Amino acid sequence: MDDVQDVAVAGGSIRLGQLLKLASLVENGSDVRPLLADGLVRVDGRVETRRGAQLADGAVVTVEGAGSVRVVGR
Repeated sequence: MDDVQDVAVAGGSIRLGQLLKLASLVENGSDVRPLLADGLVRVDGRVETRRGAQLADGAVVTVEGAGSVRVVGR
């Protein structure tokens, strides 16, 4: 797996669309839906299509061509 960057999240959980913006894996919120529709986003190795999917502490999100991040509670 490529280098995974940790992203600190208050409370240890966050929605997928919010995480992608926070981690700078997308520039705008409007960029999220096309990535999901094209199957380019994986959560813990599985394709995820729900922008509002709730991610817990330790979840690894990968966007094809952009990188990978891990949710870390603070």
